[in-house]
Amino acid sequence: MKIAVNTRFLLSGKMEGFGWYTYEITKRLVEQHPEHEFIFFFDRPYDPKFIFGSNVTPIVLNPPARHPVLFIYWFEFAIRKALKKVKADVFFSPDGYLSLRSKTPQISVIHDINFEHFPKDLPWSARVYLRHFFPLFAQKAEHIITVSEYSKQDIVDTYNISPQKITAIWNGASDVFVPINETEQASIKAKYSLEKSFFLFVGALHPRKNVTRLIQAFALFKEKTDSDHQLVIVGSSLWKNKAYQLIVSDEIKSEIHFTGHLELKELSLLMAAADALTFVPYFEGFGIPLVEAMKCGTAIISGDKTSLPEVAGEAAIYCDPFNVDDIAQKLELLSKDNAMRMQLENAGLERGKKFNWDNSAEQVWQVIQTVLKK
Repeated sequence: MKIAVNTRFLLSGKMEGFGWYTYEITKRLVEQHPEHEFIFFFDRPYDPKFIFGSNVTPIVLNPPARHPVLFIYWFEFAIRKALKKVKADVFFSPDGYLSLRSKTPQISVIHDINFEHFPKDLPWSARVYLRHFFPLFAQKAEHIITVSEYSKQDIVDTYNISPQKITAIWNGASDVFVPINETEQASIKAKYSLEKSFFLFVGALHPRKNVTRLIQAFALFKEKTDSDHQLVIVGSSLWKNKAYQLIVSDEIKSEIHFTGHLELKELSLLMAAADALTFVPYFEGFGIPLVEAMKCGTAIISGDKTSLPEVAGEAAIYCDPFNVDDIAQKLELLSKDNAMRMQLENAGLERGKKFNWDNSAEQVWQVIQTVLKK
């Protein structure tokens, strides 16, 4: 059997959500099914570390698909032609994009459809493309995989898709996310000049991640309390953008640390050393940082919208992501209530056992098998 895979987000040193999902799932599929041939479609030169076995054939299809116009060319011409040439039995697309003109059975992973609800968060060209093509992709797909029951129902309601055509499969988290001892915590804090306790945010600095309100809430929290907590944001610095210069005072800015992109092991150490993950997006299809925090035994302050309560369950305290006062109150609560924080840490370690990439990959394989039997 020939399984073609869209692997354009396997980018060495630049891995984010789609990339990690593609990595964790396809690595397991390749290793657990050596009797099948996997054809990886890249849109640029690839790192050999992403060729997970001798049963993988990598193919680079030009041009690099990073703009809506190039999306159309890459999927409707390059991918369609390649699928026909290699005689693929199925096309698996972890980022949800499909070839509408191809006759090959296709499986789309639609993580969420945030662009349907908050289109203004995206540049004009991206939102026009996504809102035009994703309803077509949903109709075209032989089967859709999504990452939460929330996203499944959202796709059903928004695109009028039968729920029988969609399978919700939770994400996992890397095995590097584990609790660490106090000595290790002190070491990672010293490395980042964090003298005291700190809150942590992890995620792309996209508007829906709600980092601006988180920073405003942190500033309010610092003004109302004598807490020495700091805030660490794993992502590019917002202060590079003049539009953010007036969010908070220079004094508060000195309490906020931007790390830039971090390798997975480094991120896991920061996560395990944090007092709490502060993850308050107003729209999320799943929220992998929640699982990473649970596996580290780190308490969570979470937004209460979309999929987040489904994922975090009893391992988080919740706030209204649109309400800066509410976010600040939850920061204050967790900074003062050690018993509550320990309760959340223990609940997270237990709940984290529900999320496993091995289980996720096995369920994806079952979907592939079902599609091939049709």
